[in-house]
Amino acid sequence: MKAEYRKIEFFGNLASLEELPQYTPRQENVGKNIELLDIVALTQDIPEYNLRRGEVGTVVEILSNGDAFEVEFSDGNGLTYECRSFRASQLMVLHHEPMPTSDGASPNIWTSPANVRIGKHG
Repeated sequence: MKAEYRKIEFFGNLASLEELPQYTPRQENVGKNIELLDIVALTQDIPEYNLRRGEVGTVVEILSNGDAFEVEFSDGNGLTYECRSFRASQLMVLHHEPMPTSDGASPNIWTSPANVRIGKHG
């Protein structure tokens, strides 16, 4: 039996990814509370260094009293392919765990908005 595939359209009839709307991170997530060894993403393209918005790196140095940061970008083998300084406004800290809500409570990550449990049921 031959597998059948169907095209899934996520954003209407866009011809290429370049036509996707420009993502602008919320201001409260840009350049805030960046610390040494944080994992960060670029918020804009840096064409002179061949770096694109969304590339992920590690903060390896804090510069100018926290107004700038040296970020190291590594490949899947851990080899550094770029290490440059950036203004805080060019970076966004990535979080690997849910962030507390504005009232300090932990968000419920186990249920969907419709209160349907996600994951194993039993």
